[in-house]
Amino acid sequence: MAKRGGFPGGMPGNMNNLMKQAQKMQRQMEETTKELETKEYTASSGGGAVSVTVSGKKEVTAVKISPEAVDPDDVEMLEDMIMAAVNEAFRQMEDAGSQAMSKLTGGLGGMGGGFPF
Repeated sequence: MAKRGGFPGGMPGNMNNLMKQAQKMQRQMEETTKELETKEYTASSGGGAVSVTVSGKKEVTAVKISPEAVDPDDVEMLEDMIMAAVNEAFRQMEDAGSQAMSKLTGGLGGMGGGFPF
């Protein structure tokens, strides 16, 4: 008579395979994260009057301001252009990261899997 109990259908082997796949995905995610950290994202505002570059490590690495954008009587406009360019560069960085991780996870984040991406 066959012994009852345990995991039916060879579950331990499937669980081992699942763990290997999870470890592989984790390694790929780590590699992708490192790769994304080396990239830079540049955005401009004010028709190119202000340009900002950010790294994948979420650091501003460059700010370029056209002399025509500097109006001592309207500093607020320059501040707004800088803020807009910075925000857009960070959006580009976040979008690139989301797309890269989505390729690895196959959309698991949207299925309630608890992934932060």
